[in-house]
Amino acid sequence: MDAHRRQLQRFDPDIANAITAEERRQQDGVEMIPSENYTYPEVLAALGSVLTNKYSEGYPGRRYYGGQEFTDRIENLARERACALFRAEHANVQPLSGSPMNQAVYFAFLNPGDTVLAMDLSHGGHLTHGAPVSHMGKVFKFVRYKSAPHQGGAIDFDALITVAKETRPKLVLCGYSSYPRDYDYGAFKKVADEVGALTMADISHIGGLVAADAMRNPFDSGFDVVTTTTHKSLRGPRGGLILCKKEHAKKIDPSVFPGLQGGPHMNNVASAAITFKKAAEPEFKQYARAILRNAKALAAALMAEGAKLITDGTDNHLLVIDTVASFDLDGRAAEEALDRIGITTNKQIIPDDPLPPLRPSGIRLGTPACTTRGMDEDDMRQLAKWMVQALRAPQDAAATERTHREVIAMCRSHPVPGIS
Repeated sequence: MDAHRRQLQRFDPDIANAITAEERRQQDGVEMIPSENYTYPEVLAALGSVLTNKYSEGYPGRRYYGGQEFTDRIENLARERACALFRAEHANVQPLSGSPMNQAVYFAFLNPGDTVLAMDLSHGGHLTHGAPVSHMGKVFKFVRYKSAPHQGGAIDFDALITVAKETRPKLVLCGYSSYPRDYDYGAFKKVADEVGALTMADISHIGGLVAADAMRNPFDSGFDVVTTTTHKSLRGPRGGLILCKKEHAKKIDPSVFPGLQGGPHMNNVASAAITFKKAAEPEFKQYARAILRNAKALAAALMAEGAKLITDGTDNHLLVIDTVASFDLDGRAAEEALDRIGITTNKQIIPDDPLPPLRPSGIRLGTPACTTRGMDEDDMRQLAKWMVQALRAPQDAAATERTHREVIAMCRSHPVPGIS
C-alpha cells in the first residue's frame, strides 16, 4: 500500500475500506456493462496528481487565472493528440462528462424549440439524445427514427428522409447506447444535406473502436461534429470530448466555457492526453479488434444456447438479450441473477419495450472490460454457458454458489490493470 493509501486508511477507514472492497469486487467479478472499463495505471496516477489543485478557466493562452504554463502545455497536448487520433480539425477536451458534452453542442447550434432528429431511446438511443425525462427533451424538439430489429437492426433510410422532410430538423444526430450495429454515416449525411441540417455523431460507446479504425469514423463521411466520452472503450478517465470541423470551433468552445461549465478538471484533461497517446499505439488497435472478436463470439455462443438477441447478433462491442423471450425473466431479475454469480450486467429496455425502464425486457452486455483483462473467445463461450445456466435456474442456490466460485477462479487468472 502506498503512502497516500496508508494516510487515508488512518484518517478515514470507512472510505478506505469501501475502496478496498470495490477493488476486490472488480478483481473477483466479470464486468460486462458495455459502458464500463478498466483504465490505465498511468491515468490513475494523473487523476490523483497535483493538477487537482489548479483552476484553469478559459483556454490555453486565454486563461482567467495566472500560473498556467504547465496546464496550457497539457491541454494543448490533449487537443493535438485527439485531433490526430480521430482525424478531426478541432478538439475541445474540457467537457466534464458525456451529458454536458452533448448539451454544449446543442446550445452551440440550436435555439430552444429547434428540431433534432435522433434515435428512439428504446431502439438504442441515449438519454442525452432528447429523452422526455431529460432537460434537453424539454428545451428542444426531438423527433425519432427507429431500427428494424427483425431485419438485423437495419435503419430504414427511406422512412428517415420522409420524417426529415416533414420535420425539417436543424441537427441530424447519430448515436446509441444499446444498438448492436454500426452506422452508415454516409447515408445519414445525405439525409441531413437534403434538408440543410448539421450532422452530429455521438460515438461515446465506440470511441476507442473508431480511434483504432476498427469501426467507421463519421468524419470520413463529412460530419460536422463528433462527441465521445473518454472512458468506455477508450479506457481513459471519466470525461467528454467534442471534435468538430474548424469552422465550428468558435461556436463549440464558448458553448462549453463559459456557456455551460466553469473551470476544467485539469487532472482529467491530463489523463485524457495520456489516453489519446495510448490509443495511438499499435497495441491499442489489436485490443480494439479483440473487443469485436469477443463480442461476436459471445453473441454466437448465447444464440447457440437459445438466447434471443436484439438484431440477432452484433457488429460492435455490445449485445442485448431479450430475457423475457429467452428465459421468462424481466431485465431486473436477470441482472440480479447474474450478479449472484459474479457477472455484472445492466437491465435494458428493448425496441418498443412493453415493460417499464426499471423492470424492462432485457439486459445489455459488452466486452471492452473483459477484453482489457485479456479474456479471449474461449472465455466468452464459457461465460455464455454460465450466464444461460444462471438465467434458466435463478433460484438454484447450490448451482449459483458453484458457478460463482468458477467465475472467481477465471477472474483470478486475468488481473485487473492498476489494482495491485
